[in-house]
Amino acid sequence: MSKVLNKTGAALKTGAGLAGVAMLSACAVTGINDKVAAPELSPIENPVDVVGRHAVSMPQPAPDMRNYSGNSLWRTGARSFFDDQRADEIGDILTVNIEIADKAQVNNTTSRSRAGSSAANVDAFLGLDTMLNNNLPGDVSITPGVDFGSSSSSSGTGSVNRAETINLTVAAVITDKLTNGNLVIGGSQEVLVNNEVRQLLVSGVIRPQDIAADNTIAHTKIAQARIAYGGRGDLSDLQRARYGQRAVDSVLPF
Repeated sequence: MSKVLNKTGAALKTGAGLAGVAMLSACAVTGINDKVAAPELSPIENPVDVVGRHAVSMPQPAPDMRNYSGNSLWRTGARSFFDDQRADEIGDILTVNIEIADKAQVNNTTSRSRAGSSAANVDAFLGLDTMLNNNLPGDVSITPGVDFGSSSSSSGTGSVNRAETINLTVAAVITDKLTNGNLVIGGSQEVLVNNEVRQLLVSGVIRPQDIAADNTIAHTKIAQARIAYGGRGDLSDLQRARYGQRAVDSVLPF
């Protein structure tokens, strides 16, 4: 009976070992196939899931009630028979072209030297000279009594060599229309690549006549322009000092 149990146990162990080897082989083959084969595309889904379930709120123009006459090619408020595709109302979208190529070079050298001396003689101060001669051996004199001299020099050299080049494009939305006709715009763009989010922000005030025919505007024509380009994620965290290091740097005087 014991021999039968031993044989049965050995058979079970052998079967379990073979099953484990088969599973490992299958996992290895699957991993190799994943590395060799091209990645598969995700199935088409509802685009609402991409935008998000929450409602999108954007600036909207005031309601414009226009009366249309039958059999008329002209509509109230139209400036021409052809539509102008340039943005001019709250909620319209236009493209901002950011092309920054700034260069600055400054070299400063300063030097300064100063020397000064002063002396004051005391010939007789309430008979102190005679008293010293009578009580001290040798010829004692209190002249000169005061003698000062000073000299100082300093030199400094500084240089600044800066060059920046940024070429970006972002779509902005008209958020407000001022009383003089100028438009307030604001736009943002986020791109996620390998756990790193790159973010572009732009805002400012523009003139409607500065918008080109293709509904674009250069960043140089934006008044009070605020342009920010940065990121957050794994790479940004690695490049930034830790909280402890920043706390120590804020306390240490050197």
